[in-house]
Amino acid sequence: MSRWIQDGDNVDITNERKKGTFDTERMSAWIHGGPEVLKRRREILSFVKSIDDFKDPVPTEFMSREERILNNARKVVAMTDNTDQIDGSDFFGEGMYYQALTMGRDLHAMSLHYVMFIPTLQGQTDDEQLDEWLTKAISRAVVGTYAQTELGHGTNLSKLETTATYDSATEEFVLNSPTITAAKWWPGGLGKSSNYAVVVAQLYTKGECKGPHPFIVQLRDDETHMPLKGIRLGDIGPKLGINGNDNGFLLFDKVRIPRRALLMRYAKVKPDGTYVAPAHSKLGYGTMVFVRSIMIKDQSTQLAAAATIATRYASVRRQGEISPGKGEVQIIDYQTQQFRVFPQMARAFAFMAAATEIRDLYMTVTEQLTHGNTELLAELHVLSSGLKSIVSWDTAQGIEQCRLACGGHGYSQASGFPEIYGYAVGGCTYEGENLVMLLQVARFLMRAAEGVRKGSAKLADIGAYIGKTGPKTSRLTTHYHYTDADLVADLEHAARKQVFRAYDRLKKAQEHLSPEVAWNSVSVELAKASRWHVRVYLVKNFLNKVALAPQDLKFVLTDVARLYAYDIITSSIGAFLEDGYMSSNQMNEVKEGIYECLAKIRPNAVALVDSWDYDDKELKSVLGRRDGNVYPALLEWAQNSQLNRSDVLPSHTKYLGPMMKDARSKL
Repeated sequence: MSRWIQDGDNVDITNERKKGTFDTERMSAWIHGGPEVLKRRREILSFVKSIDDFKDPVPTEFMSREERILNNARKVVAMTDNTDQIDGSDFFGEGMYYQALTMGRDLHAMSLHYVMFIPTLQGQTDDEQLDEWLTKAISRAVVGTYAQTELGHGTNLSKLETTATYDSATEEFVLNSPTITAAKWWPGGLGKSSNYAVVVAQLYTKGECKGPHPFIVQLRDDETHMPLKGIRLGDIGPKLGINGNDNGFLLFDKVRIPRRALLMRYAKVKPDGTYVAPAHSKLGYGTMVFVRSIMIKDQSTQLAAAATIATRYASVRRQGEISPGKGEVQIIDYQTQQFRVFPQMARAFAFMAAATEIRDLYMTVTEQLTHGNTELLAELHVLSSGLKSIVSWDTAQGIEQCRLACGGHGYSQASGFPEIYGYAVGGCTYEGENLVMLLQVARFLMRAAEGVRKGSAKLADIGAYIGKTGPKTSRLTTHYHYTDADLVADLEHAARKQVFRAYDRLKKAQEHLSPEVAWNSVSVELAKASRWHVRVYLVKNFLNKVALAPQDLKFVLTDVARLYAYDIITSSIGAFLEDGYMSSNQMNEVKEGIYECLAKIRPNAVALVDSWDYDDKELKSVLGRRDGNVYPALLEWAQNSQLNRSDVLPSHTKYLGPMMKDARSKL
């Protein structure tokens, strides 16, 4: 019997699992990187479920903010007390999974300590600084965060207002927040938990500003945990999501720190104030690129969770009749439901495939940087920026579609959707606002287009299509004979056309406008070009990964990959019908391809989402629970409401009761 089928399960979801035409276990192994990786996931899951300190006293939805922060602090100490249970070098895999199982969809006091503080120390300190700080950070003798974003400046790093002015007489930097908008704002764990931070500030020495640089700064007393003199900090208040984390604000009033507080692996300031510039201007991007890289994996798992919930619930929810008198049907049988949910499933698969590639590229670049090789750094920066933007946006939209697909119950926190959405949607703005990221990608595309026009382009594989001469019209005949190569050629045509449309408009604007004003006047077209560029990459990468899949899995994965690509095409019909590249008949064939994919995925839908291997502990959804027994579980969940602790509330005793009594007396 499948591990997903057990006695007492809902009959409908059991039948769905029996319909699957592929081996779910083999698909899980393929998704996660092999049988050994899958085995390790389940060992970690078993360990987490066995530890009482990892359990929540009540569902977190019923906790106050203070209770969540306290509960998360308790769990994160227990979690980091037991890191010997995982491979600490595998943060992308075992580390992220271990944390997700333990902490749920929330951050905690040490989230940025591990994701940004320690990686910054590893990437930006010189050998002496690394020896001084890394052991303290890894042992948890200090708890750090990463303070870059300011109240008035986020993505625009060059305009940060916090200053670090070097005083050669004392060999110290003076940290200062000259305005309210210079307040550091948003760093996780900054409000009440962290006692150290990497602070990004404008470095001034010998009267010159050398731009933003990272400094390690003590914020609170080691013994009392009180803020140090000249430092004002606190919590910024409730947010749309992740409220178990104390995101904070921070201001400096002429705080002195030693010269060696500047992280000096690349840029240096000598005792006399002489500034030594880094060999490459983007060597300091490592931490940001690391975070954007893991974001792709994190976002894809949130969309996959939403698709799992919607698919499982659609299998057990019966409503309405398709054939009169035949009884109510599972809502997954409605084509409109499939059209709403299955493309989100396909997106999640595509994003997971991209996450694997960006992880591998990040590891390669990190290794190269240790030898001073920056050859792939720009490509990684562009790719991670573009993927961060597209994946986070599509994930946010996809989660909402999955919520709507669950009707009224999707609005309840029992569904898991409010927490999933609140957690994931932050990705559209943190680590770079999405439109700003797209415009960074556009600068790369405009340089590529310039090179192609001048005949001097040296394009990496991801941008090679820009220099190609594609077919004049689509080679599509029927969707049954639409090859991967022809499909990619059509997407590349749309992307290439948009790149050069933006380029030509930019060149024309530059004839009578300054470069900055011209860029702004074409920014909508530039962002469109970036979106197409990234989506071409996502489709090509997904198709390539599917082509290498085992034959017994390839047939169902092909349906999923095709649905993803067809959905992109039909969502931008004008880009293909323009100039007669595609005919209306060809576009209708793509639409028919979508309906064909929906029908073929339908019997495999539950098996596909099961393949992501979500345990109920990680999924945290009454609607998406493995056994499908949704309705009894909803009633049980509701009993945890604080309002159910008594039958009569003070609101009735003080206000509503007297009102009704008074009204009755007047009747």
